[in-house]
This record gives sequence, structure tokens and C-alpha cells, in this order.
Amino acid sequence: MLPKSVYLRDLHFEHGVWMKEFTFFEEELEIFQRRLEDVASQNSDMEIMSKVESFQNQFILQKEVLQKLSHDIKAHESILARYAQEHPTAIDHVHFHDHSSLREEVDTFRDLFVEMKRKFLRFCAEWL
Repeated sequence: MLPKSVYLRDLHFEHGVWMKEFTFFEEELEIFQRRLEDVASQNSDMEIMSKVESFQNQFILQKEVLQKLSHDIKAHESILARYAQEHPTAIDHVHFHDHSSLREEVDTFRDLFVEMKRKFLRFCAEWL
């Protein structure tokens, strides 16, 4: 089966949506970190502190994945921009290979982030 083809403008649009979404996730992680600090300051039980540390580690991992995905998107965007600059009349007529593997990575990240967020909010509700 041949890979799906799409227009450059559609890939560019999707990149932009993802980058805005990543900015939102980064802001949420900052908010979550402050909330986690509230939990830690109000609870000294070792079991709770273990969960606090676990969430801190998850936040760090989420930030690292966001950075990697952002880098990958910017690299792909750079390739598209270079092509558009070299072939300005072709960008609305030429099909490009879809970035389905990148889309799958973004979708997986989003699903895992939402699940982590759900668990974190439940944890906060229990201990604040």
C-alpha cells in the first residue's frame, strides 16, 4: 500500500496545531508542579511523598517527550519550508508523504498525558 499523500499546507497546519497544544501542555505541567508542591508541603507521610516523587518524575518525562516531539516537528517544518522556498509555485500542487508516524507519536503522547493528568487530579483531590 502506498503511503498517504497530503499537501504541504496541511502538514504545516497540523504542525502549528501541535505546537500550540504543546505550549498548553507545558503550561499545565507548570501548574501541576505548583499543585504538587502544595501537596508535599501539607503531607509528610512517606507513602504520599513517594507518590509526589513519582508524579515529579512523570512531569519531567512528559517535558522531555514534549521537547523531543517539538524538535521533530521543527525539523520536519524546516524541510517543508526549504522545499517551499525552492519550489514556490509547486507547494499547492505537489503531494508530500504524510507524517503519519509523527502523528501517531503525538496522539500517543496526548493519550498518556491525559491519563497522567487524570491520575494526578484524583491524587490532589484525595490529599488536599
